[in-house]
Amino acid sequence: MDSSARGQVLMARQPIFDSGQKVIAYELLYRNDQDTEQAVFRDASATIEVLLNAYTCISDAGSVKRVPAFINISEEMLLSGDFPDLPRKQVVIEIPETVKPSPKAIKAILTLARNGYRLVLDNFTYSEAYDPLLKVVQMVKVDVSQLNSEELSHCLSRLRFFKVTPVAVKIESSEKLVVCSQLGFKLFQGHFLSRPKLVKGKKLEANAATLMQLVQAVNSPDATPEDLESLIIQDPVLTFKMLRIVNSAAYSLVRRVESITDAVVLLGMEQIRRWVTLISMTSQDDKPEELCRMLLIRGAMCEALANATHERNTGSYFMAGMMSGLHALLDIDQATLLEQVPLAADIQDALRDYAGPIGETLKAVIAYETGNWNELPLDMDIDLYESAYRHSLQWTQESMQAMHDN
Repeated sequence: MDSSARGQVLMARQPIFDSGQKVIAYELLYRNDQDTEQAVFRDASATIEVLLNAYTCISDAGSVKRVPAFINISEEMLLSGDFPDLPRKQVVIEIPETVKPSPKAIKAILTLARNGYRLVLDNFTYSEAYDPLLKVVQMVKVDVSQLNSEELSHCLSRLRFFKVTPVAVKIESSEKLVVCSQLGFKLFQGHFLSRPKLVKGKKLEANAATLMQLVQAVNSPDATPEDLESLIIQDPVLTFKMLRIVNSAAYSLVRRVESITDAVVLLGMEQIRRWVTLISMTSQDDKPEELCRMLLIRGAMCEALANATHERNTGSYFMAGMMSGLHALLDIDQATLLEQVPLAADIQDALRDYAGPIGETLKAVIAYETGNWNELPLDMDIDLYESAYRHSLQWTQESMQAMHDN
């Protein structure tokens, strides 16, 4: 995943190599536009930023998922346990040295291990207090820049007892790489091998008012997938984020989604709650409201026409209408958008070529809203279109007003 000269800084990545100089994983590191060198995870916010940027932003992040990604987790997030399910085969949870082996931390780490996560202790210095953890973690990172050959050999002898894979980190010279390899380290990371590279893209911000309503809804024991959909579809960017999450490596889709209700059902209420919480913690309200309004009207009108003509899966019509202009809102091309959301084939065909019943309806609605009368169907029911448009205007006005009233 190459960084680009354009776009916002999402994170950095640094490869981890095996003894044959093959990249076996990437560590994902916190970065932002103001500080492109700092990787310290001071609190949960840095972990949240990396998670969201990895799963919900526009970038070439897909290549990261070809090999496992090491993600640091803060002590706050570890102890709360309040983070979403991540793909066990593609994510390695890295426990920083700031997490001390307290009874609470040991319990939380053992829970992660029982749940199938691969774990690594970072910047490790041995003490007996770590023995319970060394029995369940798969890897241990050792800062080799601070130890001589004798100290490194002693450290490795301790680790062999627990059958963990030692990772030599902060390798700054070819001499240190040779020493570590000869001593028995299996994996290697450091500036001599490869410096962290920035990953750039476009961060997406969901409407804060909608998010607050959604946070309340997902924490209600009576909330249904339909309840959540009615809130999520009020914000095109929030809709996009949820679709991106469903399409991420964390969730193995057996089918394409046709509505937000599908996405909610696929993720499950608990995972929706956790993702919504993470998104809400990093939200800003700075999107062009008029474009959001137009997309909501378009989606609602497509759905209204589909309902009037008794089409099946009318939610797909709404989805097509709203997604038809989302690429402009996100400042990306439509092809990139379609690559990153798990839309059903008929919706994708409608968006690409106005193909199929959904595409024909979408094309007609766009022609109606732009006053391009030559593109409207010859047999159109003008009264139906006017009624559908008025309904869509009213629904959109009520929905956006509800967002600002809360």
